[in-house]
Amino acid sequence: MSRVTFWMCLEEIPMAKLQKIAPCLWFDGNGEEAARFYVSIFDDSAITALARYPEGSPGTPGSVMLVAFRLAGQEFLALNGGPMFTFSEAISFVVHCEDQAEIDRVWDRLTEDGGQPVQCGWLKDRFGLSWQVVPADIAAFYPPEDPDAAARVMQAVMGMVKLDIAAMTAARDGA
Repeated sequence: MSRVTFWMCLEEIPMAKLQKIAPCLWFDGNGEEAARFYVSIFDDSAITALARYPEGSPGTPGSVMLVAFRLAGQEFLALNGGPMFTFSEAISFVVHCEDQAEIDRVWDRLTEDGGQPVQCGWLKDRFGLSWQVVPADIAAFYPPEDPDAAARVMQAVMGMVKLDIAAMTAARDGA
């Protein structure tokens, strides 16, 4: 992947000039598919621009090189850079959900078609990207003034795959 080609294509993506920091996710040819999948899950999401490989570049001329997209108001880039790099658990996206229904919906969508549940609210989607699907008020389950409650919640969460707000609440409250 030529850096010159990458930066030239950023000129075609208006988002790259608006947001100071935007994550760029490296895909092996399926960046547009991934972006379309992600925008189908979250509100305030859309594909905002595509840039294609030009003649003389390392990619197939005319194929999608960059996809600019927005997820829940946050801007991202997907780069079809090739097989050299893959995702690891060292980077994940945290989704703060308002209630159990939203946790269930987001979890189910992200694990469909080959996604894999992991542990403690973590999962890996079918593209290999790691996500943490958690309650929006996650900090309330770990009250600093009550270390015993926090420890009970931590023990409960360690036994979960998808987070269960009712079970976390019961653990915190000592029920």
